[in-house]
Amino acid sequence: MSVRSELVDEVVHEDVFDRSYPDLEARQLEAARELVAERLEQIPVLRRRAAESGVSEIRSFDDLVPLLFAHTSYKSYPASFVEQGKWDRLLQWMQTLSTARVTDVDVEGVRDVDDWMDRLRDAGHMVLATSGSSGKVSFLNHTRGDSENKTRHYRRMSGWPYIKADNSRACFMTSPSKGPNSAIEAAHNTAKVWARPGEAHFLTDEPLKLADISASAALNARMADGTATPAEISAAQAVARARGERMTAAMDDFVDKLLAHRHEPIVVSGLWAQHMGIIDRAHARGVPDGDFHPQSMVSAGGGLKGVTLPDDYKERVDRFYGKVVRNNAYGMTELAQTCPKCQCGRYHRPPGLIWLLLDPDGETLLTAEDGEDGVVTGRFAFLDLLYEGRWGGLISGDKVTVDFKNCPCGRAGPTILDTITRFSQPGESDHIGCAGTIDAYIRGAVAQ
Repeated sequence: MSVRSELVDEVVHEDVFDRSYPDLEARQLEAARELVAERLEQIPVLRRRAAESGVSEIRSFDDLVPLLFAHTSYKSYPASFVEQGKWDRLLQWMQTLSTARVTDVDVEGVRDVDDWMDRLRDAGHMVLATSGSSGKVSFLNHTRGDSENKTRHYRRMSGWPYIKADNSRACFMTSPSKGPNSAIEAAHNTAKVWARPGEAHFLTDEPLKLADISASAALNARMADGTATPAEISAAQAVARARGERMTAAMDDFVDKLLAHRHEPIVVSGLWAQHMGIIDRAHARGVPDGDFHPQSMVSAGGGLKGVTLPDDYKERVDRFYGKVVRNNAYGMTELAQTCPKCQCGRYHRPPGLIWLLLDPDGETLLTAEDGEDGVVTGRFAFLDLLYEGRWGGLISGDKVTVDFKNCPCGRAGPTILDTITRFSQPGESDHIGCAGTIDAYIRGAVAQ
């Protein structure tokens, strides 16, 4: 077995974070060396970047930095490919980011982007998409094995270090049950590891359609520049009203089911705004704060793009659920392996995930010597050793603080402090240097 596989497989052990890994850094470096050698043969844009940056092999973690993709790489396709139905060209773009051949997927008669993704998934490419609230989604290729390993990883991370997933609970996920979205995949993983038969409850079975999201974003753009017609706006408003009515009814039914189970250990997962909707309905039904079984597990998170909530929304959610288990982890769509939070509020690193803390421009690797007492702030990057479907090295837009020493909980470090923000905030730069060059390579490899 390769060193890479050994590290990824460490997650099968219940004491994965309590074990001693005195040689972990050396093993991670060897695993990175193995993986890079393999991916250079499979992904031409990565091979080109390695050649131009002078990286012929991985001697240190510094050698990984110029090979990392930017978080924008997975939405670097021309928008015209989707808008004009150039599905073969979109396959060509995806090929530049995939390890296996995707350009032979049959796209004859594809109607829209959802149909295109269905064709890929039928062919074994388990592509996920991000929310696309800006009008352009990221497409992330997975193999079936990647999806299975993500579920295995989630089973060990979810609830750590307080409770273990054992398929014994009623689960309530405030997402649709269908759609190729990364949040829906996460909801299904929750159901797979926690739910007992017949007790996986989703907000709706109405599929999430990427085509609808893209069309809405495109209309908003036309409204902003004054080119949308009154008829278009009126039709869109009618569709939005009808969908809103369906979702209101669905949420009412969802909350009724959730509250009926609240005195037993359950699992509840949703975005902050959705939890606030649950609270409003529960209070209207006369349910007080803190009326949940203490062994229930609640996950809350997500950004607030386009949503206005009261300043104390987090405190309200905490007060409503009371003394339950908080399922907290640091992750993102591009990460297969999440980093769970310990009792001391620190995020811990799975053995199969290589953390790379970079300077704000994403060009220089930072170490414990770059901060005071081993505590350093920088841009979060990583090499996820789990992925087979694509290159797992990426520079994020997250600003994190890493403590390279052991955690106060007694487990080995490094750990990430619970102070994570985005570099794109006012006054901060989200410029990424070398990784932006790879975006240009990708665009250049696709004929428009």
